[in-house]
Amino acid sequence: MSKITSLVCLILLAGLNVFAQNAPAVGKDSLARQPRLTSSSLKKSEGAAMSSATDIVTNIYNSPELNTFYKVVKRAGLDQTFRSKGPITVFAPTNQAFANLSAGKLDSLQRPERKYDMIAFITYHALPGVVTSKDIVHQINSNKGLATLITLTGNKLMAKLDSNHNIVLIDENGGQSVISTFNLGQNNGLIHIVTGVLMPRFKNI
Repeated sequence: MSKITSLVCLILLAGLNVFAQNAPAVGKDSLARQPRLTSSSLKKSEGAAMSSATDIVTNIYNSPELNTFYKVVKRAGLDQTFRSKGPITVFAPTNQAFANLSAGKLDSLQRPERKYDMIAFITYHALPGVVTSKDIVHQINSNKGLATLITLTGNKLMAKLDSNHNIVLIDENGGQSVISTFNLGQNNGLIHIVTGVLMPRFKNI
């Protein structure tokens, strides 16, 4: 395992401990307010069934709509981290989400000199612990319509409900992404499929 991957694993373990202490309780009132997020099956992503007996990376690999995300996870050297015992929650952007990025954005992130930015980019799409759509809605309702989620590397990701009662994620640059398919169980966590790529504010090292 590379030093970079080992570092992320340590971050993951630390994050899990923090989440275990601070995870919000989900009350009956928040469950009653759960939005209609999608008419899609909660057991499938487009193109391939996800097995709850299988890990996050394997299920991403087996899902045609998530091919690009799988490739960038591999490129960042985080595939073993996302196979770890976890649990972790991953917001997985579709191929179309990556296609909507500005020209050259992903190519720039994949340059060898930006390896730390690439790791930060991938881990910005993951939260420690199992965070369901109900958990997110509860946090939104408990915080005057805007929840703050802390990713594996400590960056902030905001969440709100739109006029159609979808969960909208807002990244540190103001970019927005809707959770289109949610609560896909994995043997080491959870996947939510999202319509946009999430971008953290990169720190110069």
